[in-house]
Amino acid sequence: MQLLVFILVYPILWVVSILPHTLFYGVSNIMYFFVFRVFGYRKKVVLDNLKLTFPDKSDEELKTIRIKFYKHMCDMFMEMVKTMSLSKAKVKKRFNVVDIDKLKAIEKNKSILLVCAHYANWEWMVSINNLIDTEGYAVYQKIANKYFDKWIRNLRARWNTTPITQKDTVKTVIRNEKRGVKAIYGMVSDQSPQYSRAQHWSNFMGLNVPIHNGAETLARKLDLAVVYAKVSKVKRGYYKVEFIPITLAGKETEKDYITEEFLRLTEEQIKEKPEYYLWTHKRWKHAGKKPKFDK
Repeated sequence: MQLLVFILVYPILWVVSILPHTLFYGVSNIMYFFVFRVFGYRKKVVLDNLKLTFPDKSDEELKTIRIKFYKHMCDMFMEMVKTMSLSKAKVKKRFNVVDIDKLKAIEKNKSILLVCAHYANWEWMVSINNLIDTEGYAVYQKIANKYFDKWIRNLRARWNTTPITQKDTVKTVIRNEKRGVKAIYGMVSDQSPQYSRAQHWSNFMGLNVPIHNGAETLARKLDLAVVYAKVSKVKRGYYKVEFIPITLAGKETEKDYITEEFLRLTEEQIKEKPEYYLWTHKRWKHAGKKPKFDK
């Protein structure tokens, strides 16, 4: 069944990926109509998340943000599909890295954890590997359908990136460090961890919630640099990314410093333009609970 689904869907994705941009974003508009207007995909989840994190905004303001979010989300999915046929020259134009020299200066001496949030367009982050000198890895969550999982891995490998699963991240970093191999590891770090495994809780958008601190654990253990990738949407189909160093030496940081700085930078982006954050995930589902290890 997995193969059948892939065989049926893949040709459609390929045809869509090669459409001229006017038609391409026209398809995104149609997708928005069905996802939001017809099927109402996670509309309640999105509105609940917005109400929790922006209690001072009116219902009308929140509904406006929600509409803008769904339009952007459909664009994001389409742009991931566009990766199938997008050339290096075109992605460089549409995903403008404004200060690559800052990242290249760090990579000469340290391996880097390049962290970002589910904001704007994180899928095109892998194109940064066209501009760096060291090896580039993209940490991703494995997909249940093995054929689509391979498709995603191949997409991310098009631009000189080695995809690695979350499960394989730690051993890959340790192996490379032991061999003296400098690398950049890109990871999206704002997911909600399992409640039973949450070791770090913090205030995120005004709510006390469990936080992933895997990036900090790795950085402090192996003395890695940590850099925040601030991706901003300039206009439809165009983005820019700036690099904000959190630390150049993980071992020298105080406990929780890296995690808290990541949260602060992510919050700043969300509050500036909330419509570009991924609101469909139940990021605040454990808000108000007591940390399990405190019980």
